Amino acid sequence: MDAANDSSEGTPFILLGLTTSPGQRRPLFVLFLVLYVAGILGNGLIVAAIRASPTLHAPMYFLLAHLSFADLCFTSVTVPKMLANLLVNDRSISLAGCLTQMYFFFALGVTDSCLLAAMAYDRYVAIRHPLHYASRMSRTVCTALVGTAWLVSHVHSLLHILLMARLSFCASHKVPHFFCDHQPLLRLSCSDTRHIQLLIFTEGAAVVVMPFLLILASYGAISVAIIRLPSASGRLRAVSTCGSHLSVVSLFYGTVIAVYFQPTSRYEAERGRVATVMYTVVTPMLNPVIYSLRNRDVQGALRALFTGRRISVSHS
Repeated sequence: MDAANDSSEGTPFILLGLTTSPGQRRPLFVLFLVLYVAGILGNGLIVAAIRASPTLHAPMYFLLAHLSFADLCFTSVTVPKMLANLLVNDRSISLAGCLTQMYFFFALGVTDSCLLAAMAYDRYVAIRHPLHYASRMSRTVCTALVGTAWLVSHVHSLLHILLMARLSFCASHKVPHFFCDHQPLLRLSCSDTRHIQLLIFTEGAAVVVMPFLLILASYGAISVAIIRLPSASGRLRAVSTCGSHLSVVSLFYGTVIAVYFQPTSRYEAERGRVATVMYTVVTPMLNPVIYSLRNRDVQGALRALFTGRRISVSHS
């Protein structure tokens, strides 16, 4: 076992990436560079606008700023390395680099999950309990929700990385993925991985499935409130907003659950790569559009950010 570990530590992993075809590398590079830049600009502008505008200090914007920041970091953990590997022939990554990438990927992914649940709860309180909104979603409560999200995510990630660091990789070191992820690495290991898979299905379910169920419950309650709205146009706008939120949430959680909550023996590299692209690149790019760029307060804050003027009153 020690010899195998020593061998693993000295032998770098080879990330095979999205494709092995040389002709597809440059088109994929251009595509994902555009998606990455769009995601970085979108999320970065949202964070800057919320921090700069005195009108965007409501709880929903406080949570949104943290979601955008987490998304910005989340995509930056994997996409730059993927883009570099599409241009160069050296696709190697050390074991330490692999575990570091995995640590921040899991930490930021779980942070996203928890923040999406917090935002759904915020909308539930705003719609179902408007008279108690200020007390239930005070700055103290919001700070506690955000702090818990970041703390839980890093504890979760640390636990997984400590277990992954104990594995031996005595077979092939070619990873059929564009970054170091659980399932493809577990398939390369010659150690007993049952304890890690058990952790994924138990503790992992707590930080992924439970927030997803909370989001569904929150939007279910919101739907009941929407039906009771007296205005048909108000119902239509609310349904449109909730529908777009749920579509992105379903894309994020659906692909995450499809990739991680299955036995390693049933994992298929090609399907896993496609699903992973959805929640590592696509949803972080869509979040600014779905949650904020259609909001008139945010649009006004962005205009003020570019023009240098101040906004003192909200008109939404």
